[in-house]
Amino acid sequence: MTGPGREERLARAALTRLTEPGDETIGRWLRQMGPVGLVRGLTGKGSPPRGAREERLAGCRARAEVLDPVADLAAVARLGGRFLCPGDLEWPGQLDDLGDARPIGLWVRGSPGVRTWALRSVAVVGARACTGYGSHVAATLGAGLAERGWVVVSGAAYGVDGAAHRGALAADGATVAVLASGVDVPYPRGHTELLDRIAEQGLLLAELPPGGHPTRSRFVLRNRVIAALTRGTVVVEAEYRSGSLVTARRARELGRHTMGVPGPVTSGLSAGVHELLREGACLVSDADDVAELVGGMGELAPPRRGPVVARDLLDPEAAGVLEAVPARGGAQARAIAREAGTGRERALARLYELQALGFVERQGDLWQLAATASTSGTPKPPGRHGGVRRGGD
Repeated sequence: MTGPGREERLARAALTRLTEPGDETIGRWLRQMGPVGLVRGLTGKGSPPRGAREERLAGCRARAEVLDPVADLAAVARLGGRFLCPGDLEWPGQLDDLGDARPIGLWVRGSPGVRTWALRSVAVVGARACTGYGSHVAATLGAGLAERGWVVVSGAAYGVDGAAHRGALAADGATVAVLASGVDVPYPRGHTELLDRIAEQGLLLAELPPGGHPTRSRFVLRNRVIAALTRGTVVVEAEYRSGSLVTARRARELGRHTMGVPGPVTSGLSAGVHELLREGACLVSDADDVAELVGGMGELAPPRRGPVVARDLLDPEAAGVLEAVPARGGAQARAIAREAGTGRERALARLYELQALGFVERQGDLWQLAATASTSGTPKPPGRHGGVRRGGD
């Protein structure tokens, strides 16, 4: 593996255990002192970082008592994984957009290349306690995006996250789970099998070293990685106070696409998504919509239109005459012509055409809608005896 040398890699691995993810102060010190110097400064083996408070240094020294980056690297290697650092060929450069909040490194399980997968990835996130609608939409989005060659990224939580991962896996697609724990710690426990499948077919990513356990703050900070790693974030269901909205808003700050799937206005789980849409996120309804937004030129969603019915194929004049035929009862050709704004002869010619097509029928001197056409808009073909009746005009 090219990139940082062994000493820097060990130092960065050590920092993932000494510090918390997303700490911009640590990021600034890392930029100023380098990883090796920062580890020494935080563990009392060198000059402490400028402005470091004693309580912070005491906490780092306490963690340093069990510090063994060599063992951590060996542990992830036994899982078939690796530890990525900025500067590695596989490092996803879009994470650098986080500035001093950039991950110190990434612990990885799974064989695909993180950098190449991240280049064409979309985050699908949402409520843990989602509705059946939310679960269905997330799974459909996951499968649809995977079928279109997109990598589906989420957080492996219950609800929308899990449904999106499963949708991608069911389509034999690519999916990435960004964890708030170590890559060897299945969380939630109920997703152990799912996480194993993702590790086999996709990627597990974590900022915490092996054995790291999730906390509330680590979940929130994990969301910035999902937002930065992907080209856009789709929120399926979310309440007003939701980590999914944090992910989407961070994505927007980073210049990524933000998208929301609308839901029933009577559902509290729609409230957060609808608020996001009011803030300027794009409304999407399926994978085609998402791919059109985040994809390259030519990746367009198909035109949206309702079903074509037979009357849609009429020319404008015939359609106008048909519209002039009363919905109930009948009318003479002269009255129909007046309503359609055309001459009697032209109206009469059109009425005979419409009769042949099954849209209207003649009863004496009156023209009326055919029974099937008046109810469905689609005419019934004329029968054997559907000829013109005698009498009248």
